[in-house]
Amino acid sequence: MLGIITARGGSKRVPRKNIKDFLGKPLLVWSIEAGKAGGVFDRFILTTEDDEIAEVGRKAGIEVPFKRPEEFATDTSSSLDVIKHAVTWLKDNEGYSSDWIILLEPSAPGRQPFHIQEVAKLIETRGEEFDSIVGISETPGHFSPHKALIQNENGLVTRTDGVAVRDLTHRNQDVAKTYYINSNIYAFRSTNLFDQVKSSLWGARTLGYLMDSKYAIDIDTPEDWLIAEVKMKGII
Repeated sequence: MLGIITARGGSKRVPRKNIKDFLGKPLLVWSIEAGKAGGVFDRFILTTEDDEIAEVGRKAGIEVPFKRPEEFATDTSSSLDVIKHAVTWLKDNEGYSSDWIILLEPSAPGRQPFHIQEVAKLIETRGEEFDSIVGISETPGHFSPHKALIQNENGLVTRTDGVAVRDLTHRNQDVAKTYYINSNIYAFRSTNLFDQVKSSLWGARTLGYLMDSKYAIDIDTPEDWLIAEVKMKGII
């Protein structure tokens, strides 16, 4: 099974985020260590266009078999294009291919080795039932889409489907459960990437891998970073 970490050098909101010190080690290293400890990958690679990030990765023990082309390292580059490039490069240059890929994003340091092992086990035991897996966590009741509001030009609010506020389910514990993608772990068939009808990471059937929200750390802003430090201290 192929494990991939994607890390580019051009983070805007938290400059040099992927190699910024996070509780004693570069943020990127948390994901590398979790991936290695999971023990499920026959290849585990980092794709980056940044020489400093590549060196941090190598020192932490992940393969950096190529330098990512700049065209796949812009603000508008898609994960699909980045992963397709990596998979294609490995096949064309090293003759390596894998039926399944697990993607770990370095902005999500809360994911643990056992999460990676459990996702790999799902692929092993139930892989014929789905085309991809995504890490999910339960949405807090007060953020549920069942309570989401819209506001008209006069300032009056209703639920997004027009239901009056008086008719909402107000007790959070009574709201139907919903989930969000927590950015901690993704897995997908490599054939999804090259589907002639609709190329994607996901395929047609995506399985949700439910994770406790305490692990659902996703750093995108300086505020996220501060919250992540507090949550991560609780985990470790």
